[in-house]
Amino acid sequence: QFQVSIIDRDGLLKIIGEEDATNKAKEVLLSLLKLSQKGTAINEQNVNYAISLTVKEGKGDALLHLDEDLLARTALGKPVKPKTLGQKAYVDAIRKNMITFGIGPAGTGKTYLAMAMAISAFREEEVSRIILTRPAIEAGEKLGFLPGDLQSKVDPYLRPLYDALYQIMGPEQYLANAEKGLIEVAPLAYMRGRTLDNAY
Repeated sequence: QFQVSIIDRDGLLKIIGEEDATNKAKEVLLSLLKLSQKGTAINEQNVNYAISLTVKEGKGDALLHLDEDLLARTALGKPVKPKTLGQKAYVDAIRKNMITFGIGPAGTGKTYLAMAMAISAFREEEVSRIILTRPAIEAGEKLGFLPGDLQSKVDPYLRPLYDALYQIMGPEQYLANAEKGLIEVAPLAYMRGRTLDNAY
């Protein structure tokens, strides 16, 4: 990417190349070093993103600010953090606004990050309930024509939300809170003003 050579001698790294390129390579290496010193594992994804930030944005240190924003921890203790500037902007928008629209391609973390924010607010007792909702009409189908009770009718539409809940909250804690009515399924067509009272 930078057309430089990096030589490791006696624990020191020497960067050889054009001045502008070596400065950028140094910025990338320093940001990755600081990230490593904070306990973050360095992988191909954050190396490539550090390079991209430095080349396109001139913000190699922005990677460090992303790493500082811990949203939640999964049931296995893995930290959940925004991984890109776009995800960071999305998380900040959720924090600042009552309603946030997240628009983007599948697999960019929209649902997962929103669920992490909801679970964090629930754990910190900022809200008393989490409401799971999705428009439950697909391909011309309406709830009344689908078999089963309300829960079984909307479950397929809420699968991404359940997956995030199970991973971050853990199945046992999720089921316990669901039984108490603290995590509630409410399709948009069935929601009322009281549904959203002190809820995420």
